Amino acid sequence: MPHARKTELARARGMRRVPTDAERKLWSVLRRRQIGGWYFRRQHPIHPFIADFACVEAMLVVEVDGGQHAESSYDAARDQRMEAAGWRVLRFWNTDVLSNPEGVARMIWEALGPLQAPGPLPDPPPPSAGEGERGGAG
Repeated sequence: MPHARKTELARARGMRRVPTDAERKLWSVLRRRQIGGWYFRRQHPIHPFIADFACVEAMLVVEVDGGQHAESSYDAARDQRMEAAGWRVLRFWNTDVLSNPEGVARMIWEALGPLQAPGPLPDPPPPSAGEGERGGAG
C-alpha cells in the first residue's frame, strides 16, 4: 500500500493549479498577519487532497471556492473525509474573500478559538506599493 499512497500524492501534487485572485488575496492576508502566530501553508497536500491553505499545527484547512465543481456534493464529501481524519475545514466563496478579506480573516481567527494567542486580531501592515485587489505584484 505505500506505493499506492505515494502515487495518489504525486497525482494530487500534479493537480495543483494557478491560484485564483481570491486565493492570492487570502494568502496575502494570512501571510501578512501570521494569524495568532499560526503558520499557514499554501496548496498543502493532505492525503489524497491538496488544501488551498492549511495550518498543520492547528489541524485547520481553509478552502476558497469559485463554483469550479459541478456539484457541492464533491466539496461535502471532501470535507467529510478531511474531518474524519481530524481536520477542521472552513470554506469561503471567492466573492466573500475579495469583497471582505478582513471579515474572512476574522472568521479564521475565531476558528482557531482556544488555540489562538490571546489578544485582538492584529492590524496588518500597510500594503506595499502596487498591491491591489487582484493580488498586485506580491
